[in-house]
Amino acid sequence: MSQLGVAIVGTGMIGNVHRRAAILAGARVCGVSASSPQRAADVASAWNVARAYRDIEEALADPQVQVVHICTPNHLHRAMAQAALAAGKHVICEKPLATTLEDAGALAAAAAASGLVATVPFVYRYHPVVREARARIAQGELGPLRLIHGSYLQDWLLDPASNNWRVDPALGGPSRVFADIGSHWCDLVEWVAGERFVEVSAAFETVIAQRSAVTGESYARPAAGAMQAVSSEDVAAAMFKTGSGVLASLTVSQVSAGRRNRLWFEIDGARASVAFDQEDSERLWIGLPDQREEIFVRGPAAGSAEQRRLSLLPVGHAQGYGHCFEAFVADTYRAIGAEAPEGLPSFDDGLRSALIVDRVIASARTRAWTSIGHAVDQERRPA
Repeated sequence: MSQLGVAIVGTGMIGNVHRRAAILAGARVCGVSASSPQRAADVASAWNVARAYRDIEEALADPQVQVVHICTPNHLHRAMAQAALAAGKHVICEKPLATTLEDAGALAAAAAASGLVATVPFVYRYHPVVREARARIAQGELGPLRLIHGSYLQDWLLDPASNNWRVDPALGGPSRVFADIGSHWCDLVEWVAGERFVEVSAAFETVIAQRSAVTGESYARPAAGAMQAVSSEDVAAAMFKTGSGVLASLTVSQVSAGRRNRLWFEIDGARASVAFDQEDSERLWIGLPDQREEIFVRGPAAGSAEQRRLSLLPVGHAQGYGHCFEAFVADTYRAIGAEAPEGLPSFDDGLRSALIVDRVIASARTRAWTSIGHAVDQERRPA
């Protein structure tokens, strides 16, 4: 495959992550588009990129660009991704795919009709030991599943002086903490366990009623200023039931002191359990009967084929989130080259996530068990 030309649309923290992953995967960053032409020019200079696009339309008109990375605030995803697909560009769109289920359905339908590669960075699938957990469950080593439980905890919005565009429902969507990080946990656990959630009972709470009116970059130092009311949730809890009747519980928070980015799950079967902690991502805990346990350590010489494929470094040479992102982008580019990488999250997975988030929001509002359903195709709307 010849070298791909890419455009990065959105130049915040995650845009820079996309840029690095694109370069390491062998692509050429042709240019960047940002919130203003001046911002684009500043970032293009800092990133040593040739072009600063005036807007996304100029990026889409560049014949050197085959792939567009959309790294903007959530409310812009639908229009930008749809425009990129219409222009014949492959798309990597940050999650959530859209802020409404209807818009996510339109994008999934547009991607399917286009024949282009369209992916969503549910990158935690790319931890090697996550692949190991999935392989062991698929091979039946855990036996019938009995329970799924876990959490995704952060603390970057613990200080009331912290604010960000994600807090504003007009920019981030009607759910903040669940759509932002709970969606990652749900995608990961459904994929690893091979189970689909079919019902949910959820609750949201806004525990910091006011935040600084000054917004800043994600994970940046808080900025003091006048305070304003907050309507999006800081914490959420959800109980799910899968199609085979397995119960799953999830707690999510962006105000848990000391938890920087702790995505944790445990899947318990009749014969064994597995547990994964994203902040200790080199190891997979395996629980066994009779007070026995094992620790599987990531490495290229053991475990499942996918675990070995994604283990780029020897044992003891830590891999982490950045390597996951790089592997995801590289697999997207392989798909553009007509390969079929295992576990590559597509717009259909983004739609599945939007469906779960939509039902979780509905349950949190009604405080009632709410049906999710199985088939994402049933949720698609015409483009």
